[in-house]
Amino acid sequence: MNDMHLADVATARSSLRTGRRAIPIRPAAPRAPAFRQPAARAGAWTVQCDFDGTISVEDVTDSLLRRFGRPGWQALEDAWERGEIGSRECMKGQVALLDMSLEELNAHLATIAVDPHFAAFARAAQDMGLPVQVVSDGIDHCISTVLGLHGLGHLPVFANRLVQTGERSWQLQSPHATAACVRASGNCKCERAAGAQVDDGRVLFVGDSTSDFCVSAKADFVFAKYKLIEHCRSRGIAHAVYADFGEALALLPATVAMTAAGLAA
Repeated sequence: MNDMHLADVATARSSLRTGRRAIPIRPAAPRAPAFRQPAARAGAWTVQCDFDGTISVEDVTDSLLRRFGRPGWQALEDAWERGEIGSRECMKGQVALLDMSLEELNAHLATIAVDPHFAAFARAAQDMGLPVQVVSDGIDHCISTVLGLHGLGHLPVFANRLVQTGERSWQLQSPHATAACVRASGNCKCERAAGAQVDDGRVLFVGDSTSDFCVSAKADFVFAKYKLIEHCRSRGIAHAVYADFGEALALLPATVAMTAAGLAA
């Protein structure tokens, strides 16, 4: 069976063909109306959001491992938590231990909840002229599928690439990795922030936990919850605390106006 890059599959209301085999995509019902990303402008803000535990209510990769992971995935997690391996090596090993079909994967993804206020937050940001990007060290197909089911499939996603290598076997690739990443991540969030900061661009990063620690020091401002709050506080990183995207939405206009004025001074 040929390898299949699932991120190449566009969201559709029925099965689509990639030229190799039909890949079923579950329809989103109902979908919110699509809206276009504003074009990036010199000196403009970009909103970059983490996915797992930030947009999604739970960590999707962890949920897959608990349901479909063969023995050994927890040992890799423990080694990563001890700092013995980077997140890229950890995730690559864990994905190789997933025992599931594409149909089982998509059925599981259909159960993943997202923050109920995220769609309104994304729309408000884009109405203000702020591009919104999903920047995650998670799995592209999982993120794109969940977003599509919630009418958010238009958002650009930067994440690790999932490749199906057999009926029930999988491989993780990391096209956004860099040797300079201090966390040895599959997707270097600091590089993604730097890319948005060219031409004096500014980054508002929205995150929650350890995978967001490094980039929080690179972003121009941070919306923080969970473990990211104390990290920002202890290091003097400019941030605002939010509990959900409803609070983040309320903070957004004043934050962008305040930080823009402060940085211009």
